[in-house]
Amino acid sequence: MDFILNKIGKYLDKHSSFDQQMTDLKRKLKELNGLMKDTESVMRTELQPRKKLKAEVQIWLENAERINGEVQDLDGRIGESNALTRQFYGEEVLKSIREIYELIIQHGKFHGGLVVDNPQWVGQVLSTTSLSGEAVKACIEDIWQCLMDDEVQKVGVWGMGGVGKTSIMKIINNQLLEETEKFDMVIWITVSKEMTIAKLQKVIASKIGVEFCGDEDETTRAGMLFETLLRKSKFVIILDDLWEKVSLERIGIPEPSVGSKLVLTTRSSDVCRQLGCIVIKVKPLMEEEAWKLFLEKVGHDILNIPGVEPIARSIAKRCAGLPLGVITIASCMKGIDDICEWRNALKELSLRQKSVSGIEDEVFRQLQFSYDRLKDPKLQDCFLSCALYPEDREIEEGRLIQLWIAEGLVEEMDSLQAEFDRGRAIMNRLVSNCLLEVFIERENRRTVKMHDLLRDMALHIAESRFLVKAGTMLEKAPDVQEWSMELEKVSLMNNWKLYIPSEMSPPMCPRLTTLLLSDCKITSTPEGFFEYMDALKILDLSGNPIKSLPQSLSKCPKLTTLLLSDCGINSILEGFFDHIDGLKILDLSENPIKSLPQSLSNLKNLTSLLLADCEDLENVPPLSNLRVLKKLDLQRTNIKKIPQGTENLVSLEHLNIGYFNKITEIPNGILSRLSCLQDLIIGETLINGKEVGGLKKLEILKGRFGDWQNLNMYLQAFHGREEPSQYIIYVGDLKWHAVFVNTRKLIGVSGCNIYAVQTMLPRDIEGFHIGDCHLDCSEGYPLFSRFIIFSLGSFSSLKFLQVSDCRNMKKLFSPSCVPLNLQVLRVNGCKQVEEIIAPEGGMVTMEFRLPQLSLLELWDLPELRSICSVGAVLVCDSLVEIEVLKCPKLKRMCLNLPQLHNVPPSAAVSLSIWIRPKEWWESVEWDGPHPKSLLEPFVRER
Repeated sequence: MDFILNKIGKYLDKHSSFDQQMTDLKRKLKELNGLMKDTESVMRTELQPRKKLKAEVQIWLENAERINGEVQDLDGRIGESNALTRQFYGEEVLKSIREIYELIIQHGKFHGGLVVDNPQWVGQVLSTTSLSGEAVKACIEDIWQCLMDDEVQKVGVWGMGGVGKTSIMKIINNQLLEETEKFDMVIWITVSKEMTIAKLQKVIASKIGVEFCGDEDETTRAGMLFETLLRKSKFVIILDDLWEKVSLERIGIPEPSVGSKLVLTTRSSDVCRQLGCIVIKVKPLMEEEAWKLFLEKVGHDILNIPGVEPIARSIAKRCAGLPLGVITIASCMKGIDDICEWRNALKELSLRQKSVSGIEDEVFRQLQFSYDRLKDPKLQDCFLSCALYPEDREIEEGRLIQLWIAEGLVEEMDSLQAEFDRGRAIMNRLVSNCLLEVFIERENRRTVKMHDLLRDMALHIAESRFLVKAGTMLEKAPDVQEWSMELEKVSLMNNWKLYIPSEMSPPMCPRLTTLLLSDCKITSTPEGFFEYMDALKILDLSGNPIKSLPQSLSKCPKLTTLLLSDCGINSILEGFFDHIDGLKILDLSENPIKSLPQSLSNLKNLTSLLLADCEDLENVPPLSNLRVLKKLDLQRTNIKKIPQGTENLVSLEHLNIGYFNKITEIPNGILSRLSCLQDLIIGETLINGKEVGGLKKLEILKGRFGDWQNLNMYLQAFHGREEPSQYIIYVGDLKWHAVFVNTRKLIGVSGCNIYAVQTMLPRDIEGFHIGDCHLDCSEGYPLFSRFIIFSLGSFSSLKFLQVSDCRNMKKLFSPSCVPLNLQVLRVNGCKQVEEIIAPEGGMVTMEFRLPQLSLLELWDLPELRSICSVGAVLVCDSLVEIEVLKCPKLKRMCLNLPQLHNVPPSAAVSLSIWIRPKEWWESVEWDGPHPKSLLEPFVRER
């Protein structure tokens, strides 16, 4: 009987254990499936174009799917068994539990995201314009169907200029980038009317990573492209704005087959037919669709102006359903609330006569309306000047504005900055009227682009006055017959193989004011070439390896702008400038020139002398006669003394001798006479604080004072007037350079003693770096109590503070002088510092706040004991990075990080804690409202 009871007991125990194992299996499987769901969610976010899933993640997902199937099968088999036989599945259950447990552990090792870059993927997301209308939607669907159809290899998107072909294809391009399984290369190429086989080959090569040596012939280049594209059979090539049939074989593009596609946009249906494309026509907008687009661009508020809606509808109707025309004219009318102007605009459009022959008549008539509405002839000429640059080329804003200034299209003002601002306003006007588009816009750089249709229109308007063959791969200068008597502007820029035949007769262009020959690789110009260009104002030969200039150039008395940067010029003949009396701007920067002729001193109308990067230049002729000179740039030259006569440049507004220059000091008495100075950029060169403080128009200062006294004298001069809007001022020696990102107002001090007497700082200082200084006063004084803000009582503007290698400093701040808006605090190598914020006598402060502090860096501080006093806490709402390296005596971290309060476990917190050594973290006490364990996931050893 006992034997039977024991057997039953073991059976029941084993049965109970098996049930527990099944419960564990299902619980672990549920946990695994939760991880799978989270992984797939993150994967959908991260798996963008040019990315692919990590191999380990792919294998993990496959194993997770497999184990799900196996457990489902096992559960089914167990369910069909009886109470006795189900025990035989115990080993399989335990094996499944172990495997699931291993998968869960593996998931925790997916650091750094789930995806990696896909080196096989080629393509670029393009900026798009919002399009509306059923016709547009249907067109996009038709193109997409063709691209998804393996039977279709070539698609031609056809329509008149301005109808939206490029905008539609940009949308398609971006959609294709999502089809990473179907295509691994999406190549967009903008084709201009002047595009050559060689240029197309070069563009395609840059997109797919093929490198040409430069000496290959067309056939060899085609073979290299063909071989690369053939290996990558899943490609889409988009040729935008194709004007005529091209030979795919000559270029090196394989005939598309299954898996590859060729798409082109063109204004000619013949091109589509000749290349054997499925043709999809982009039709103009329907009247109501055009009106909807017009309203989007002009603003719905025009509907509130009595009587305007029917007039606006009529104007929209006259755009013939062309999106480009609708957008251009709507932008031109944006913000106008006078019904008289609306009636007048409709009248002008209605009376517009055909002025352009060819298929683009209707488009040009609409686009020219916006040009005419500029009214101001100088504004119109600024627009036309944009057509001097190559087609489809982005134009650097500063370069374009300088051209306008030099041409006299921007009126002369009291400073170069004012002239630039005026040029920027003109550019904004052209952009807002859709005559230019912004291509790149960053904080300190903007480039613009001219729509090719608008460029065509501009060149038609200026047809008899302009000769433009920029960026056309021209090898020989146009024949003299093309240089007509009426020409005012000629642009042959960016033709890299251009030469001017020595036997060419001098062009007779008495009205020519602008000649642009930059970046053409011209090595010489014929003697006499400039002989009959009496009205020439601007000559740009920059970027050419030209060694000498023809004497006939000195026969251009009206020349105002001579741009010769980066030309390889190593000398200029004496007397060259004798007869160019009207020269205003001379740019010789980036040339290996060693000396300048004395005749330079006679250029009495010169306003800009630019010699930057002439590294061999040691001397400049006396400048005393250049009384209207506004800009002098000597940075990165070998000049060791300030040029003779600089003190007489009473009109000088910009003086730049740069950083790392050879001029160690500007003698007293020179700067005080340059009362018009606005920009003074002299890097490490020593200057007199009192003299610089007396420059009442100064806006930018980058220079060095020898000591605190000079800084104080400089600041004392600012009574009742603003300090410069931008400054980087060094005080003392030059052991280091202070650099803070996004800081326009910075003081850097090195090697200066800090005394008990308080030292002034500018009222709006943003960055302050103190390095290698000695605190020469009682140890009871915190370092920062030695500084005061000029005319104010707080450091409200200070955002960045770095204190490095300061001696005899035991405390940094007192509670009353903590910069409350500090964003970055770095304290490095101060061997005696004991506290960051020290309590004042009798004061009990329980809480300090630095709400904007994002980085706290404490390095190599062997005596540091606390950040703030016992019982106090530092509240940092925005802190994202803490670095504590080699601070062995720091035993208590009294930081309150509100961003960690009440954060759900799944929420992402942006926080990094870098430490060294690891043992320090293990022993330190976190004296804040949250436990130290909460911070463990953010700790990394440096």
